[in-house]
Amino acid sequence: MFFIRLYRFIYKNITEIFGKIYLFANNVEYHRPIFIFGIPIISISKGGMLSIGKNFVMVNSAISNLIGRSQKCSFYVGENAMLKIGDNVGMSATSIVCTKKVSIGNNVRLGGNTVIYDTDFHSLVREERVNEKLDKANVKNAPVIIEDGVFVGAHTTILKGVTIGEDSIVGACSVVTKNIPKNEIWGGNPAKFIRKIN
Repeated sequence: MFFIRLYRFIYKNITEIFGKIYLFANNVEYHRPIFIFGIPIISISKGGMLSIGKNFVMVNSAISNLIGRSQKCSFYVGENAMLKIGDNVGMSATSIVCTKKVSIGNNVRLGGNTVIYDTDFHSLVREERVNEKLDKANVKNAPVIIEDGVFVGAHTTILKGVTIGEDSIVGACSVVTKNIPKNEIWGGNPAKFIRKIN
């Protein structure tokens, strides 16, 4: 047990140092303190911006969080796109694809393996998908906004054009396809209203 604790301590400190170097090398704007367990995957295109607030916690390995289906957090920010993460945000094994705009407020918790996409990735028209130029030109994108105090359960998918209102909760394994008002609990595939939060 002692050696396991020692290994975790050493792993945490080494990966936190390298994680901060990796953020700096990728021109990520972040505010201290920041806590990184393992090294994420980051891809920022020309003119894109990734901004992270203070007290950010990011888990990128099974040794730091035994939630299952573990992977590294990954962030893709497209050309001239903006991914903004507020203060006191925590996530593990999360993947965010931001082609235009994704905004995550303060005091947000994203459960393990949450994915957020502000794009359809491909055209919804079959004839356009077989032509790379047409496919790329006709992809639909819309901002994703997650407001302050939101809690998203593990293994949830949040799709383009969605706003999740302040202090709302999304149940585990949900697929969020439409806006969720503040102070509500939603869940399912597709996610539906369950009840108000008192």
